[in-house]
Amino acid sequence: MDSDEEKMPKSEAKITGARLMVELLEEYGVDIVFGYPGGAILPFYDELYKSTKIKHILVRHEQGAIHMAEGYARSTGKLGVCIATSGPGATNLVTGLTDARLDSVPILAITGQVATNAIGTDAFQEADIYGITIPITKYNALIKSADDIARHFEEATLIALGGRPGPVLLDFPKDVQTELTNVRKSSKLKINPRHYQKPPISGDLDSFAAALNKAKRPLLYVGGGAINAHASKEIRELAEKGNIPVTTTLMGIGAFPGTHKLAVGMLGMHGTAYANKAVLECDYILNLGARFDDRVAKPGEFAENAIRAHIDIDTAEFNKRVSVDHILHGDLKEVLKVLIPKVEKVDRSPWLEYLDTIKKNHPLEFDDSSDSIKPQAFLQKLFEKSKGKAIVSTDVGQHQMWAAQYYLFDEANKWLTSGGLGTMGYGLPAAIGAKFGNPNSTVICVSGDGSIQMNIQELATIAMYKKGVKILIFNNNFLGMVRQWQELFYEERFSESEWNYNPDFVKLGEAYSIKGMRVATKSEVEKAIDFFLEGDEARILEVMIPAEEKVFPMIPAGKSQKDMIEFSDTLRTGKK
Repeated sequence: MDSDEEKMPKSEAKITGARLMVELLEEYGVDIVFGYPGGAILPFYDELYKSTKIKHILVRHEQGAIHMAEGYARSTGKLGVCIATSGPGATNLVTGLTDARLDSVPILAITGQVATNAIGTDAFQEADIYGITIPITKYNALIKSADDIARHFEEATLIALGGRPGPVLLDFPKDVQTELTNVRKSSKLKINPRHYQKPPISGDLDSFAAALNKAKRPLLYVGGGAINAHASKEIRELAEKGNIPVTTTLMGIGAFPGTHKLAVGMLGMHGTAYANKAVLECDYILNLGARFDDRVAKPGEFAENAIRAHIDIDTAEFNKRVSVDHILHGDLKEVLKVLIPKVEKVDRSPWLEYLDTIKKNHPLEFDDSSDSIKPQAFLQKLFEKSKGKAIVSTDVGQHQMWAAQYYLFDEANKWLTSGGLGTMGYGLPAAIGAKFGNPNSTVICVSGDGSIQMNIQELATIAMYKKGVKILIFNNNFLGMVRQWQELFYEERFSESEWNYNPDFVKLGEAYSIKGMRVATKSEVEKAIDFFLEGDEARILEVMIPAEEKVFPMIPAGKSQKDMIEFSDTLRTGKK
């Protein structure tokens, strides 16, 4: 035992490491965890069984567990907790940990491990999950002694939610779970406070504000960091005070009301034409908690005629892909609180009127002349029928982009999607996690016939716990986004993107006692959505759509806003 641990305060009664971990979770306020048991984590599960404060949700696959924890965390703002056993159980969390790292989601993963004297011997179900997850976690630790548990737990939870949130992992050997300890709390952490404390605001506030005040055509560019910082109120105040239009990234959806008159929608590869044109025409762009990712910003060509400014809590994001002229470092909410008083009320009517004209001349468009169901129109109707109040999770692909374009959000934490990693299989478990965290809310999973099959086993979790998740499946018998790229850029060589066989999703739902319906024509839509939203029971709605349907606008990979393809361009070429 090292000298730091010897100085820790000790209580009289000794308890097992497994018992201590459960008590630490309870004291932290964790009341729900998602997991799957196995041999190396059984002592912990035995203690969890005795807990009256923590509800354990039994999933059907560990990837489902971590995505449920993500959905829970993103929809509630709390720490999401998942549990897995050693070896394959732990490695099944890797995709979810990477997803949470890229999208800044606070997750605590607890994994079983073989006994400490067996580590490194290629023991049964041994995997070096500590080594594997170093690049994809904010913090991870192999707990070597029960006396270390309290310190590692405190460090992990502080770091998960501190600064830019993210996933942490505690690897918990079986013998450490049964070892006795009386070290209940660490008196000294081994991590620098800068890893979890809010940084002081740094940067020249006066010059930052002056540049914004001088701008005639400013634009706010809002990312997922705004949601993590709970800065929606301040962003709205800034926009309204300065008469500044607002665009959001895929991850920033909901940080600013989508129905607000200053909203210009999502920007980037499948953003609105008017948002992308606003980027081209603005003379000042202020990045609020976004990361200039490659689906939005091409280095050297992004807002090249504008002054670029950036506020972020993570210094690693400054000048990483796009050089900026003004920087403020700090918690976004706290920075905006001191910046807004320095922002002047400016009449920017010409700029706003210009953007209104762009909206009218370059709307979101699709061909709705046939009797087949168009997913864009379906999502518009779903938005109207649900009054835009649902929590919506998506998988990844065309359906994800259509949902981002046509289902508007006026509140944060109601849009759940995999942005950085683009994880197919995220949507269904994320929706389940969100439903556990928000039992009185309507929770909708928007998926495709490809994505839904990645974690379709979690229908059993819905059935077991009787959770009323609404599952919308757009079925075109293709990997839709792959097909779109193959048609546009690979001369219609549809290599391995067509599904030769899909299950009957309605019958599959019925096997889990989940009611379902399949629709294929416009005349069925109204009745189908009413069925889908009825009550708080789970529903599966399979919507057959044309395989040829595409997502527009589209900026080809590696190109800039200047190269955007709009639906109207396809009419001129005759290629829809």
